[in-house]
Amino acid sequence: MQARLMANLYIAVNAVVANKVRSLLTALGIIFGVAAVIAMLAIGNGAQQEILDQIKLVGVNNIVIKPIIEQKEEKVEEEVGQKDKKKFSPGLTIRDVKSIQSIIPGLTRLSPEIILETNVIRKGYRRSAKLVGVEPSYFDIYNFELQEGQMFNDEQRRLGSPVCIIGQSIKSRFFPTENPIGKNIKVGPHWLTITGVLKERVVSQNSISKLGIRDFNMDVYTPLQSMLIRYKNRDLITADELRQEAMRSRGMVVNSQNNNESTSAQLERKNYHQLDRLVVQVDETTMLQPSAEIMSRLLQRRHYDVVDYEIEIPELLLKQQQRTNDIFNYVLGAIAGISLLVGGIGIMNIMLASVLERIKEIGLRLSIGAKKSDVVQQFLFEAIMISVSGGIIGVILGVSMAYIVSEVAGIPTIISFTSILLSFGVAATVGLIFGIAPARKAANQDPITSLRYE
Repeated sequence: MQARLMANLYIAVNAVVANKVRSLLTALGIIFGVAAVIAMLAIGNGAQQEILDQIKLVGVNNIVIKPIIEQKEEKVEEEVGQKDKKKFSPGLTIRDVKSIQSIIPGLTRLSPEIILETNVIRKGYRRSAKLVGVEPSYFDIYNFELQEGQMFNDEQRRLGSPVCIIGQSIKSRFFPTENPIGKNIKVGPHWLTITGVLKERVVSQNSISKLGIRDFNMDVYTPLQSMLIRYKNRDLITADELRQEAMRSRGMVVNSQNNNESTSAQLERKNYHQLDRLVVQVDETTMLQPSAEIMSRLLQRRHYDVVDYEIEIPELLLKQQQRTNDIFNYVLGAIAGISLLVGGIGIMNIMLASVLERIKEIGLRLSIGAKKSDVVQQFLFEAIMISVSGGIIGVILGVSMAYIVSEVAGIPTIISFTSILLSFGVAATVGLIFGIAPARKAANQDPITSLRYE
């Protein structure tokens, strides 16, 4: 039995080798089908991983509250003789944080942030960067880890000490060959002592543009109280600001540089919010939407019906993006599956044509004692060999396509062993299934009629 099986395999191999061009053309459908499956799954896996990385960057179960600086909302009085009055709002402040924390249940962490565009200077080298005033909860929400040093202690936070934690890029630029812990660096007008260095956080340009995530590696972090005491507290009104506002209300020019003032500087001048960002983390994902609605109503009352804030739920945006990505993967998978189906049909058609071409050969084998099962095995072996060899070539082509897409288009791709095994298994199965009909047709030929066939 084993000898007959090996003999049938040998005949099938000789038949495939003798018709190399036909075998290659037959296998093209399988080759491109397998390559499409591997490349599409690699792109889908890459997109999936990028979304997971984005979820880690924005945190889990987060609600983000951002201030709106440009506020044009006005109250229109219908009574004659009364001028339009602009509504007053205290802006987004630490008092809002305490109110949210005390009223809304089920909150895990709250992270208020103040962001200041500034410059970092050390040993004659200057670089623009962001100084971020944060609480320790900030590092927990965004899954930051220290590479060296330590976090802010309670005394530093309470007293507003001149300390900071720097990102990996800051360390690389200002301390390329030395340990920065305990050393001083000038951030804006003040010198800060470095207490820690964060591990490098890789952020793709896609994440930066879509989610508004900045390059954390170029940030300098200081306690929130240090930022309010030593740098900027917009909740305080100075005498100079009152004089400037009085001059503006009278239509007077505050200074000669106003005409050349940059847009960012104008926005900063108009910015009355004490906080630049507030991230609230809830216990359960199901509580994201209800908590956001409660926060919206609470802030609306505290800001006297002035909607000078916006509330975002990045998790929901990412889930929508995930849903879109899944649909995209299904479509790509369906296209790749159709390619394999077309390849299988091509194998069946060519094998059926091969049966007609080789009727005399089939009749000769049957007349000298071959069984119908031998003929079936021969043609099945041919179909499987074509599909398996096409699968191997398709795997190589698919891996190459995924690599080229990643390098040329900048799209992340992840090639998994599962996708290779799946596509290769499907290719072999397609060859087996679509080879059955031609094999049976060949086996059912009448030997006498076949020998007489011209």
